[in-house]
Amino acid sequence: MRFVGKVLWFVESHFRKDIDLDRIARACGVSRFHMCRGFISATGYSVMDYLRGRRLTEAARQLAAGAPSILHVALEAGYGSHEAFTRAFRDRFGMTPEAVRDGNAVDQTLLVEPIRMERAAEKSIDLPEPRRERTEGLTIVGLARRYKYLDVGGIPAQWTEFQAYEGTLGERSGLWYGLCDSFDEAEGTFRYTSGVRVDDPGDVPEALTVIRLPAQSYLAFTHKGHISELRHTMNAIWSDYMPNSAEEADGGQALFELYSEAFDPVSGHGGLEIWIPIKS
Repeated sequence: MRFVGKVLWFVESHFRKDIDLDRIARACGVSRFHMCRGFISATGYSVMDYLRGRRLTEAARQLAAGAPSILHVALEAGYGSHEAFTRAFRDRFGMTPEAVRDGNAVDQTLLVEPIRMERAAEKSIDLPEPRRERTEGLTIVGLARRYKYLDVGGIPAQWTEFQAYEGTLGERSGLWYGLCDSFDEAEGTFRYTSGVRVDDPGDVPEALTVIRLPAQSYLAFTHKGHISELRHTMNAIWSDYMPNSAEEADGGQALFELYSEAFDPVSGHGGLEIWIPIKS
């Protein structure tokens, strides 16, 4: 069984209890970083966001059925107060628990149903053996935005916005970097930076961010398909390759997509590389 299936089983079987991500990772035989990246690649949710969504979904059903005590429902859902539960409930469903108990229906598309293994499974792809690369440090200048794991539709527009700065930053030509870092597992968000490599940043426009990556070893994986199929390659990396590799991912560093001039941003074809930081 893939470790993603084990995480799903663990979450569902400990539904009403506190969840310890380190404990789940140990039970799955992988690092916490590896588990979190793999679960996101396979399901689109962080572990904690999936758990939160499942608890609030079941809470909504209890309220719709006329649960007499909202505080009791809140406590069952893992919230210590009526106020905290109301904030979380409103953030997800756009209405208060009282409104649902009074007969207002929540948007069914916002409910988080249990993910079964057949739903989490991704199509099998032929993942080429990665190259082992070593950098002596990279300075990336780019446009940075935060995204929810399930809401990354703004990334193409972010790249389009960044094009206005290209050629003005003293960058090394022919390569573009899509950095993923600053992962927040509790909120289910990460920072994505559309950028280029610059040896000496100098004066950088206020809208842009300078990110300095330390000397680091990487595994460079090739994605040959359309950009829309990138998630299949990511899932193969985290669910198939890395669990069977002697290399250990370095969760303290950024991973990135590397685009060359062969990539066509209009058609989405041309391929790219995914560089996963590993411990030396």
